Amino acid sequence: MLTMDVHTCVDPGARDHNEDDVRIDPVGELAWAVLSDGAGGHTRGDEASRRVVTTVEPALTWAGSQPAARLDPAVLRGAIEHAHAQLNADPAARQGRHHMHATVVALWVDRARGEAIWAHVGDSRLYLLRGGVAQALTRDDSVVQQMVDAGFLTAEEAQRHPRKNQLLCALGGTEPIEVHVTEAPLALRPGDAFLLCSDGWWDVVRPEAIARTREHALDAADWLHRMASPIREAALPNQDNYSAVGLWID
Repeated sequence: MLTMDVHTCVDPGARDHNEDDVRIDPVGELAWAVLSDGAGGHTRGDEASRRVVTTVEPALTWAGSQPAARLDPAVLRGAIEHAHAQLNADPAARQGRHHMHATVVALWVDRARGEAIWAHVGDSRLYLLRGGVAQALTRDDSVVQQMVDAGFLTAEEAQRHPRKNQLLCALGGTEPIEVHVTEAPLALRPGDAFLLCSDGWWDVVRPEAIARTREHALDAADWLHRMASPIREAALPNQDNYSAVGLWID
């Protein structure tokens, strides 16, 4: 059975309230972490993110409690689609007013078999740190990401683009969503580390910093603290909420 060290960080930044939310279960045979960011500029982002994580949570908990439980991409996809439906079931949304929107990223780990799958919608990200290199396992559902994929922008240009946070897909709203889910599990290795984070985090903490801070960190909590230090020290007046989950495979 894999042992894991998991820690979370949720900070409002310079905002007067926090629209990010996280939930974790690091001790079950099927352990999981889920992070949601209430989409900026929309109504009740804090309520949206809370509804997303509290909808996904019981679905994964129930799946992990079943006999001979295994990772199931269909369960993960269904949990996120249900969260989308829950946002649309809000009375204001049914009346065509004030749709709540949120992103989501979820990681599901089979500790007995040493495997993981993940899913996301929007621009909250999942990184895998392996062999000293941090690799994004998700691709943002954003205008700028499409421009990068089409060759119109480099990754560095995208980082500075004024539309970098404009989403093409998020939970909530009337448009159909595509839940991006890994169909085949990833075999885990000792020393692997995962980072789930909202855009307020990855906008400042680049992949090289994710890898560099891991080299010197004592545990997952220290890793998140070291990554977040530049955000706190900069104290930007427009700093967005920034949230993350750090998970180490021991």
